Amino acid sequence: MDSLRAVDTWPVPTAAAAVVKADGSLAGSHGPLGHRFALASVTKPLAAYAALVAYEEGAVELDEPAGPEGATVRHLLAHTSGLAFDEHRVMAPPGTRRLYSNAGFEVLGDHIAKATGIPFAEYVHQAVFEPLGMASTTLEGSPAKDGVSTVSDLVRFAAELQAPRLLDPRTVAEATAVVHPGLKGVLPGYGHQSPNDFGLGVEIRGTKSPHWTGASSSPGTFGHFGQAGTFLWVDPAVRAACVVLTDRAFGPWAVEAWPAFTDGVLAELSGPLYR
Repeated sequence: MDSLRAVDTWPVPTAAAAVVKADGSLAGSHGPLGHRFALASVTKPLAAYAALVAYEEGAVELDEPAGPEGATVRHLLAHTSGLAFDEHRVMAPPGTRRLYSNAGFEVLGDHIAKATGIPFAEYVHQAVFEPLGMASTTLEGSPAKDGVSTVSDLVRFAAELQAPRLLDPRTVAEATAVVHPGLKGVLPGYGHQSPNDFGLGVEIRGTKSPHWTGASSSPGTFGHFGQAGTFLWVDPAVRAACVVLTDRAFGPWAVEAWPAFTDGVLAELSGPLYR
């Protein structure tokens, strides 16, 4: 795909990109696909997927207590537990505000480790990385932000999100629909959003503006971006997903470059070669 070559114009030391279709086939790729990048918050969808495996295995229930009083596993996954961004301090009653929380995902990881008897990093490896063949992916600390992976591995995960094999498709459909609709909140790097829609471990595009996806991205687009200069989105309208990893921290360069890049990818996917 010619649109992927746009990453060569970005002010980053290293970048790699790929697009995978819903049938699992690679529509295009560019850059060092085997290079390992820090994921930052693109770690969260991987951690959330492991949590959903734990749910389907019966180790946890989505609505069982977890985190602050009144909060559940579902609240932690949807950033509605009331926990602050980066500290274990309650800022609001559960379910009342969309408070994006790294601390919430760390509590989630601890909760699942206790329920399964397996350290969370090892559980993610066994539940997600190993069965998907993500041999170059590791969790090296916080389940909120300390994943390391390659584009080649994340393409496997993006294919799984579109055609689930590890989870019941109904579970994935629930995870990628809005949880606690209508809640306002701050999207890091993009300010206040109303509503600030999230599913279970993934952000949902909705009608947010400004946003890191494209102007032509469908409202149902879901995924995550990371402060390490990384993103993964799935757009059901075009039945495709895109992974981009870089080694420059998110900043104004990304705010400018990413939406135009995504619009270019979507335009190419809508063209005669990919219809």
